[in-house]
Amino acid sequence: MSQSTTVFFLSDGTGITAEKLGQTLLSQFAHIKFKRVRRPYLTSMEAVAKVADEINLVSENGGLPTLVFSTLVAEASRELLRNCNARLFDLYDQFVEPMESCLGVEASHEIGLSHGMGTFDAYQVRIDALNYTMANDDGISTKNLDQADVILIGVSRSGKTPTCLYLALNYGIQAANYPLTVDDLEFDKLPASLASYKNKIMGLSINPNRLQQIRQKRKSKSQYAALSQCQYETRSAEALYKKFDIPFLDSSTMSIEEIATSILQIKKLKRRING
Repeated sequence: MSQSTTVFFLSDGTGITAEKLGQTLLSQFAHIKFKRVRRPYLTSMEAVAKVADEINLVSENGGLPTLVFSTLVAEASRELLRNCNARLFDLYDQFVEPMESCLGVEASHEIGLSHGMGTFDAYQVRIDALNYTMANDDGISTKNLDQADVILIGVSRSGKTPTCLYLALNYGIQAANYPLTVDDLEFDKLPASLASYKNKIMGLSINPNRLQQIRQKRKSKSQYAALSQCQYETRSAEALYKKFDIPFLDSSTMSIEEIATSILQIKKLKRRING
């Protein structure tokens, strides 16, 4: 029987930071089943006290210790959590206080700075990049590819759209994408609309078995989802990449975050905003 315990992610903001770090650490313990409890926007002592009671109640069940990942800023709130019957991972205790000591200055201790709008300029860059990416998704338009920072190409359902959206939202990258159709692959050459922008192109590939699984969910028992079709398209796409010396990634086992980060490195793209 596998072991299990409860994990709380607490924040006075969105909780994204606490959850991201917590999930990264929890992934190292795949043999343990974690019940995840998310409590964002804990901006009052009453709210924190209520969650503290919830943590103590859960901890009464025994077994493995309850885990708490917190990015609460207010000292009074953090002190309340320290007195809970749980193992607390306070990110401010772990990181901010040592940084204050190292830098010789006190942190602002303001709530919501990490995932707020930031400066208006940074916010506008994010929105502009998102608007561009949506307007140039899936080959909808090829008229303003000269404005693209990167152009992703690949067969249908290889991960182009979510990767482009991630690049736009997190880094302000203007990312267009173009689907390689059967006609494109049969001609064995880059589509005419892309030929002038070869230096901006990045290819995505995918294992044909994985591609079939994805396509089956969209169009079950169709030629589009047939394994033979998936094999033909991925094989032809990779041959096209190699023929025109286009760098490409196999997205089969990569997360969107990993694909996006790899693209930034391979294409040497400069982030316009910092995530």
